[in-house]
Amino acid sequence: MAPRIQEIEAPDTLARTHASLGSLRETTDDKIGEKMILNMGPSHPATHGVLRIVLELDGEIITKATPDLGYLHRGDEKIAENMQYNQFIPYTDRLDYLAPLANNVAYALAVEKLMGWELPPRGKALRVICCEIARISAHLLGLGAFAMDTGAMTVFLYTFTEREKLYNLIEQLTGARFTTSYTRVGGQVRDLPDTFVGQLRAFLKQFIPNLQEIDNLLTRNRIFVDRTREVGVISKEMAIGFGLSGPNLRGSGVDHDLRKKHPYLDYEKYDFEVAIGTTGDCYDRYLVRLEEMRQSVHILEQVLDKMPDGPINVVDGKNILPPKQSVLMKMEELIHHFIVVTEGIDAPPGEIYFGAENPKGELGFYINSRGGGVPHRLKIRAPSFVNLSILPTILPGHMMSDVVAILGSLDFVMGEADR
Repeated sequence: MAPRIQEIEAPDTLARTHASLGSLRETTDDKIGEKMILNMGPSHPATHGVLRIVLELDGEIITKATPDLGYLHRGDEKIAENMQYNQFIPYTDRLDYLAPLANNVAYALAVEKLMGWELPPRGKALRVICCEIARISAHLLGLGAFAMDTGAMTVFLYTFTEREKLYNLIEQLTGARFTTSYTRVGGQVRDLPDTFVGQLRAFLKQFIPNLQEIDNLLTRNRIFVDRTREVGVISKEMAIGFGLSGPNLRGSGVDHDLRKKHPYLDYEKYDFEVAIGTTGDCYDRYLVRLEEMRQSVHILEQVLDKMPDGPINVVDGKNILPPKQSVLMKMEELIHHFIVVTEGIDAPPGEIYFGAENPKGELGFYINSRGGGVPHRLKIRAPSFVNLSILPTILPGHMMSDVVAILGSLDFVMGEADR
């Protein structure tokens, strides 16, 4: 049974504030007066990117909210239809650019589903490491920015200190810190460095006490609780109806995690709990992400303990690049390398959909293939885009100052929403 997030008693001031706010909400529609239109964004620190929200205000009360997206649109889906499968991997880094490792994995798994490939055990373990490191890194930034939006500067410094340590590990693993492009269709670029396992263990050991420090700073902080409890409530039915996913869905009490419901990369072999909220407010969504980081640490420890030996890439003599040393020494391997690089992998005709449990929610890829090395059609299910669709429903009736708390609790990335 998944653990329920702990409840804390709401301060009296919070109850009084929301009681008065409730009466204001009830009388807002009855009042006849001039309303003000206010643009929040697209250049605004609390919109976490180029999100514009057109707010209709009656005093400080929001009566209508219209999100306006597309300021970062780059046409990734159409670009993918003009590129070989492996050539599109760097573009997936730019979706949720706070978790590029996880984006790479989700896309590669989609193409591998089309190819009918399954990675060897060590290849799967490496990808689980990538996904859970990305989850911790993305949640750290999400919580740090959320805390700063609601007035807690110190937490932001704590979370960024931990992310810097993770970036050092990511750089050691991939050679890059931000846009990693580490995964390939059929495997990974390279195996783990010799010192990586020991350094990751050292990070995990010191991370839990530091995460508890963040917990201590926020979870019972009077200001943070006042800004988040009973604010931006999304009911279970509403979350399902709008197609929310990830922590925003689980914060509303829905026990749905693709790693449990539709396991991939051998996630069914790891022992971890799914964090679930009860109320569906900003505070619950914060607690869910806090617990998810603890569970990610637990998963990573199990991966390191059970790390299998063997190859990290699919064995396919036609579509996988031969070892570099062989390319430099043998004519057959050089020709094979040239064909795969210039023509791409030879994918069969067909269509597939694959969704992965990314930090922001379900990142899905639909691929329609007519055969050959380039997809005929590729569509991306961006969790941030879907999660933002609920804003016109939950923002009206709130105070204008609640907008930044609600946006921070949804933890979206505009590169993924606009794609």
